[in-house]
Amino acid sequence: MAELGMCSRREADDWIARGWVRVNGEVAVMGVQVGPDARIEVHREAHGQQDQQVTILINKPMGYVSGQAEDGHEPAVVLIQPRNHWRGDGSKHRFSPTQLRGLAPAGRLDIDSIGLLVLTQDGRVARRLIGEDSEMEKEYLVRVSFGTVEKDVQAAFPRAQLARLRHGLSLDGQALKPAQVDWQNPEQLRFVLTEGKKRQIRRMCEQVGLKVVGLKRIRIGRVLLGQLPVGQWRYLAANEAF
Repeated sequence: MAELGMCSRREADDWIARGWVRVNGEVAVMGVQVGPDARIEVHREAHGQQDQQVTILINKPMGYVSGQAEDGHEPAVVLIQPRNHWRGDGSKHRFSPTQLRGLAPAGRLDIDSIGLLVLTQDGRVARRLIGEDSEMEKEYLVRVSFGTVEKDVQAAFPRAQLARLRHGLSLDGQALKPAQVDWQNPEQLRFVLTEGKKRQIRRMCEQVGLKVVGLKRIRIGRVLLGQLPVGQWRYLAANEAF
């Protein structure tokens, strides 16, 4: 069911336990083997449960961690409260504390990075963004310095090293996938990645002599950070999809 994109594995277990799943017309039991041609049907109550799940976009400020609190730093989820809800949010959702249950980050954003962070109750969204087979694009604006050069870094940085950023680097003993890397302005690079190793951009830059001064994620898939202010959040709208 998870592989078909119907739900998360946890949801599938819950629905089966509730008797909401039928396989070829028979109520499914936990652990039943299902062939590729099986007809899987889900009770409307399960779909109703999914419809109530929310996905939230937050413009994470520096100093907050993506997931569990660590080293005295708070998780970004603490910012999801009515006073931080963006007034420009056009969604029909209304905030309820129940929306915080099971709300988890679908991907990381380092403590010293800012920008778009996704938190979701929906296993389908999480799988699309961070599943093993996910190749979701993530776009970043990265301000850099090169040795003592802080202004017009583009002019001082060798083109051959820019080519290595695009393809040719390895992390943790594994070759990185090709990336889109271009100069946005003389001090800022634009990265588009389809993978997300820990502190990947910072470590890539270190390998070619660059130091990251600031890092901001501005897009995941087709969803943009847009005008969402730092420290505020909004719901993923019904007409939006990654």
